[in-house]
Order: sequence, then structure tokens, then C-alpha cells
Amino acid sequence: MPKIEKILFPVDFTTATDKILPVVKDMTKAFGAKLHILHVIRSPQEFAGFEMGPAWYASLEKDLMDGAEKSMRRLIAEHLEDVGDVETHISVGDIVDTIIDYVNSNDIDMIIIGTHGRKGLEKVMFGSVAEGVIKEAPCPVLTVNPYKIKT
Repeated sequence: MPKIEKILFPVDFTTATDKILPVVKDMTKAFGAKLHILHVIRSPQEFAGFEMGPAWYASLEKDLMDGAEKSMRRLIAEHLEDVGDVETHISVGDIVDTIIDYVNSNDIDMIIIGTHGRKGLEKVMFGSVAEGVIKEAPCPVLTVNPYKIKT
């Protein structure tokens, strides 16, 4: 059995994130692992070709980063103060590529990711993050459906 010392939990700060957190905490404690939390803000290139284009997005990037930092602080304060070793990171880029790059550069041993997400046209345009991570990850990926967790 491979040793799990570092667990990555990519977050989007939706209510689904909060629902998955008990599973993440339990797994982190069970393995005695360090928890890494990553939030990725979509890069402006993902909006190229849209009527508004990437130019409008560039002006919002600072606000998006500030909001993400505030949400990360809330997440830690409300849910993770009892977890010893937590490292947080916020990036801008393609979500799947950024997650995989983070895994590789931080020697992550396991990813825990929600299976919730976009449906319909949004899924066609942006794809499934969980699916992309599962296909590309160099480590085990635990997927959790936040709407099927028994409390």
C-alpha cells in the first residue's frame, strides 16, 4: 500500500465543497497526511471567442483573486481549524492542468475531488474537471458525490 502523506483537495467554494469536507478531514486524519487545498480561477484564455472576450476578464482578475482569498480564509476558519497541517494555494489557469501541475510539483499522494459540477452547455464548454483530473492524475483520485454523503 503506498504511503499517503499529502492529500490535495481542489475547491470551488460552493456548498458542495462544505459537504465534502468531512470526508477530506477523515481521510487526512486517517492517513496522518498534510492537507493541501487548491482553488483555481479560470484563465482568460478559456473565455476567448466569447462576445466579451478575455479583455473584460483581465479587469476582474484582481477582484476574483481577492474573493478567492477571502473564501479560503473562511473555509479554514469555519471548517479546518482542527486540522493540523494545511497548505492553501490559489492559481489562475486551466483548472485540470493547474491541478495536475500542482500535484506534480508538490509530490501529492492522493487527490480528493467532488463529482458535482456543470451540466448541459456549461459542461460541453468547460468539460468535467473531475473527469479530466481522473484521466491525467499520476496518483490515486478519490471522487466524492457531495449529494450522496450520509451524515
